[in-house]
Amino acid sequence: MSAGMSANAAPAPRAELPDHAPHILVVDDDRRLRELLTRFLLEHGYRVTAAASAAEARAKGRSLVFDAVVLDVMMPGETGFDYARQIRLTSQVPILMLTARSNPNDRVTGLEIGADDYLPKPFEPRELILRLNNILRRSARGPSEAGAAPLDAVRFGPFQFRIERGDLTRDEEAIRLSEREREILTILALARGANVEREALSGANAAANERTIDVQMNRLRRRIEDDPANPRYVQTVRGVGYRLVLD
Repeated sequence: MSAGMSANAAPAPRAELPDHAPHILVVDDDRRLRELLTRFLLEHGYRVTAAASAAEARAKGRSLVFDAVVLDVMMPGETGFDYARQIRLTSQVPILMLTARSNPNDRVTGLEIGADDYLPKPFEPRELILRLNNILRRSARGPSEAGAAPLDAVRFGPFQFRIERGDLTRDEEAIRLSEREREILTILALARGANVEREALSGANAAANERTIDVQMNRLRRRIEDDPANPRYVQTVRGVGYRLVLD
């Protein structure tokens, strides 16, 4: 987390939280970060339960219901990926994953497991709140609500993309994709039509990746769109990133 949060700062006074305030489960083995996240979320109107491990989180989940999970990837023993897989066996509760890793493949792994968003450390606290608000809104109105079936494939126009296999077809005819194109299309498909930020598509670093994402998206559009300059399916969301327009 960025230096915007100080471990020694006095907590701001806050009103009693209403019963309908979203209840967030924070799972992180770093005690200092766990306490900072708890305090920051409380100050922004959330109810919070914190756990230092997946085992502790699982125990607390037996008696409590959560509206979202903020989950660290790198924990000793059972990792965040392991725990997220276990959550998805029985629940579609929104998951925001935190990691210090910069490998974009880890982002794809998290999204394939069923995480709703992925935030690399260090991060700005305000960004965490914005991302958490976004996934809570999507959960409230979207198809990923509790009990929804896992997403196996998506359709858009004459296309079908089978997520697990990474196969794209147009009217049953296979379309060849590069590994990078398949990775981008997987991330867009798993978002279920929601906006996907450029950072999530370009990897964790850097301005160089930010610049190249446009080139990569244009290549993907040439595979899909009849008129890549005026795309119907892979659309730009100004100031945010991209979205895949599903049927």
